[in-house]
Amino acid sequence: MSGSLLLQSLILGILLGGLYALLAAGLTLYFGVMRVVMIAHSAFLILAAYLAWYFNRETGIDPLLSLLVTVPLFFVAGVAMQRLLLSRLRPATLTMMSVLLTFAIALTIEGLLGYVFTGTQRRIQLDYSGSSFEVAGANIAVVKLIAFGLAALSLLGLYLLMKKTRFGQALRATIQHPEAARLLGISTDRIAGYGFGIGLATAAVGGTALALDSTIYPSLHWHWIGPLMAIIVIGGLGSIPGAAIAAMLLGVTQSLLQVPMGTTWAQTVFYIALFATLMVRPQGFFGGRLAQRF
Repeated sequence: MSGSLLLQSLILGILLGGLYALLAAGLTLYFGVMRVVMIAHSAFLILAAYLAWYFNRETGIDPLLSLLVTVPLFFVAGVAMQRLLLSRLRPATLTMMSVLLTFAIALTIEGLLGYVFTGTQRRIQLDYSGSSFEVAGANIAVVKLIAFGLAALSLLGLYLLMKKTRFGQALRATIQHPEAARLLGISTDRIAGYGFGIGLATAAVGGTALALDSTIYPSLHWHWIGPLMAIIVIGGLGSIPGAAIAAMLLGVTQSLLQVPMGTTWAQTVFYIALFATLMVRPQGFFGGRLAQRF
């Protein structure tokens, strides 16, 4: 591998890792707040991608502006889903039943997308879609850089929300010890609903970023659920910093392996890392102390 090719692979890996971190952040919030395994998260990502594509097709405006509509819409949908569906599940079987319930929601979203938009593959064509610039011999696509910037800004906003606001303190208390949070007067049910809404709002941002550089179709969400689950397990369930670290490491590893192995085989790194984590450290490599701090 030449030096320029290595540099390009590293840059691409970092850009991919940032996007993966954003896509996985919502999954971490769901599990941290309610111990819910949200199988439908990737389906909402594809729904957001379709809404961005439809917005661009109908208006001719940059799909990033669709976030002004989709982010509040997904937040409200997340709060409603938590309060009307998930909160009614029995605590003893919450995790198992949430898998079945959100699996059904994922199938419903896929079916509706197929019915409304058909199974034809769609792709957003923008003026800067094919643009790139060179850095030390490495070509960087503008759309990938925009997606990374969107992910970085979203994760920074999520970090500031969690660390610098009273709501963030209440949400972290709910994640770390719900019973103690209730004793302190925190309405954990209300906080859980808002936390779930924030998790789904990240899906709106992530899906829009994904649509900038990906061909989309209704069943694409099944491609994403495995890698995203691998990221949150490796990072430590409930740890947003852990998920971000795992996403960056896996993104760089995948990018480096694409040169000798090809795109399809390089993606197996997620599953190999997942199996290794479950055998060696089931609680995740970056959970524990990081999860308690954040």
